[in-house]
Amino acid sequence: MKKKKLMAGALLLGLATLSMAQGWPSAKPIRLIVGYPPGGGIDFAARTVQVPLQEALKQQIVVDYKPGAGGMLAATELTRAAPDGYTILLANTGPFAIAPYLQRKMPYEPLRQFSYIGQISQGSYIAVTRLDHPAKDLKDWVAWAKANAGKVNFASGGAGTSTHLNGELMNQATGLDVTHVPYKGSAPAVQDLIGGQTQLLIDAGPVLLPQIKGGKLKALAVTGPRPDPQLPDVPTVGELGLGAMESVGFQGLVGPAGLPKEVVDRLSAELAKVLAQADIKAKFAATGSEVHSLGPVEFFSFVKGENEKWARLIRERKLELD
Repeated sequence: MKKKKLMAGALLLGLATLSMAQGWPSAKPIRLIVGYPPGGGIDFAARTVQVPLQEALKQQIVVDYKPGAGGMLAATELTRAAPDGYTILLANTGPFAIAPYLQRKMPYEPLRQFSYIGQISQGSYIAVTRLDHPAKDLKDWVAWAKANAGKVNFASGGAGTSTHLNGELMNQATGLDVTHVPYKGSAPAVQDLIGGQTQLLIDAGPVLLPQIKGGKLKALAVTGPRPDPQLPDVPTVGELGLGAMESVGFQGLVGPAGLPKEVVDRLSAELAKVLAQADIKAKFAATGSEVHSLGPVEFFSFVKGENEKWARLIRERKLELD
């Protein structure tokens, strides 16, 4: 009798989930969590897809900022949300491929506690130094750093961020032991680099392109597999013989684990249509990012590879956040 009751309960739950998925979205606005303050690259991606996506779904999408712990607070909150399609998150590299592995106890499992909906974009990082530095590219800078061993540092936007891990990846790929200098965000890191207190920063296009184009910083290399259209004369790390430094940042949509397939498929399909629009592609390109639309399976596979890459580096470099 107990077994029959359990089976009946499971059947009713399944029917309720199917009914909800078929009627989605209709009950209320969709909450899009952003784990960083307004004005940054993650906020830009969220705002760029928000309006066309809500028009496609015929339901309001409300951006909800939950900054803190490098995006991990927002990701942790999503793990507690109901899998009803009314709470999603703008995911990115730090909290979904790096930061959890720097904790003594992982706050969540990036590959197990989320439903992957679709990737939005990928973007190279840019290695920059001050304008008067003698190096003409990153290969030159590495040679200079080796000649000045013990006197060289690199800046980051904070311990555990992608800017930090890209510096550690450089150390591993080149045999350097450049000292890490963390800042509370990219803005102060940029200012101290311009001022000469630090010698290198590897950060995202939206942060660095205005400084490069404004003649305040010198671009030494881009970390992606292809040249940056905004910086056509700047070599890739692969072209400089530093292919082991290759890396890209990603952004995409995820939901809590257990999101009904019908909801995932609808969201993914509408997101793909939005990203195919020429004006959306142009907006991302202007910031040094590239629209890179991937469906749920492909997006999960890509993030899995990024997890393996960064977790391995963290183990080998013996990195840990306090």
